[in-house]
Amino acid sequence: MPARLRALITVLCTAVLGALLLPVTAAHADSSTVRGGRLDWGIKSSFQSYVTGPIAKGSYSLTGGAATVGSSQFRFPSATGTYDGTTGAFNASYAGGVHFVGHKEGDGTYQLDLTLSRPTVRLSGATGTLYLDVVSKAKGTGTVTTSSQVPFATLSLGGINMKGGGTSVVLNNLPATLTAQGARSFAGYYSAGTALDPVSLTADIQAARATSSPTPTKSAAKKEKKPAATDAIKDGAADWGVRRTFREYVTGDIARGTWTLSDGAEDGGALFRFPDGEGTYEKGELTASFAGAVRFTGEQGLDLRLRAVQAAVRDGKGTLYADVTRADFTGEKVPLVTFPAKGLKAADGVVKLTEAPAKLTARGAKAFGGMYQAGTAMDPVSLAVALTGDAVLPALPDLGSTPTLSPTPSKPSAEPVRAASTTDGDGFPVLPVGLTGGALLLTAAAYAVIRARRTRATADKG
Repeated sequence: MPARLRALITVLCTAVLGALLLPVTAAHADSSTVRGGRLDWGIKSSFQSYVTGPIAKGSYSLTGGAATVGSSQFRFPSATGTYDGTTGAFNASYAGGVHFVGHKEGDGTYQLDLTLSRPTVRLSGATGTLYLDVVSKAKGTGTVTTSSQVPFATLSLGGINMKGGGTSVVLNNLPATLTAQGARSFAGYYSAGTALDPVSLTADIQAARATSSPTPTKSAAKKEKKPAATDAIKDGAADWGVRRTFREYVTGDIARGTWTLSDGAEDGGALFRFPDGEGTYEKGELTASFAGAVRFTGEQGLDLRLRAVQAAVRDGKGTLYADVTRADFTGEKVPLVTFPAKGLKAADGVVKLTEAPAKLTARGAKAFGGMYQAGTAMDPVSLAVALTGDAVLPALPDLGSTPTLSPTPSKPSAEPVRAASTTDGDGFPVLPVGLTGGALLLTAAAYAVIRARRTRATADKG
């Protein structure tokens, strides 16, 4: 065989292999990481009313960063998982949980005792499933059952096309129906097939990274020079949600309001983070100031602003201060709440106080316009300050980006990333790969190389 002919065949074979194999690489690159977002779900509104009503006379509490939205929904933060834009497959787990109790017994226990946590959504095709970790006490027998990732409800996508590519997934008002396993885990309060509250969720999509920055290890932190007797704070954060029922009042049917964050404050769902801590720490005593502000506004004359948050810990007791502005009240460094803070110590370069129970002070009661009396339990206070430059502060619950969600949608809707089309992410047409002619084959193969490279470049940017 002449050398020139062998060379031509080699070129064509290389092009064929490139055309057939490289699109597979591009398709794999479409499988992206889900990181950040929220799932909003009321579980079943009538169940909430029953628990807190005159029959069960119960309540609910939130765990793991879960929060409330409006008057009847729970918000679960920090989505983690995967999304495949080629197939539309979506798998994301959210943090947090809700603990319901009711029908209190004489010994202090409850007949009704149910915890639902770590909701996970898996979608494929036109349907999906909502999974939950469940701890429930059976009606009648009182037997407690702990189950992990129970297929609790089926979800209907209502014809939504999940294929595509982009930076976020937004799904509103997906109908949810209780499964047989969910009914058993629900302690027999409802039968299989019962309609539950609809599910709305968001998730941020990130291209997979080839490498990730390592987090400082404990051993590395221990090798650092020990802090001096009095340490200047390198960084810090104060986490406080004010009071859950106050947030519900602000966004509920009476005040019909909202809150806005400024000067670097962040929303963690169940709490607000006031960052950029400065100050000193010495032998269990802390003096720190933080950046950020939160302003609550609404009807009924609601306009309350908290800024310049400060924390002081002395003799095992802590106080949280803030500058307060209200229509008929203005005060600087107002002591809002007190909290226990015994045994405050540094570990791995960080001094932490996690969810210390807080009580409203007399001046704090005035700051809230008499809405609450002095001594009222407020949301717990968490503090974290870094004493070394590479110390890592606790992560804030990740609510992801902030798309506009309809508060009371009447049917399923979606903005699932970018809709699938006949072009790729760079605006190039998706060319067919065929064997009908050398020119078409080489053009398609060259396009596949460009697409794969562009896809890898996008993935590397994260």
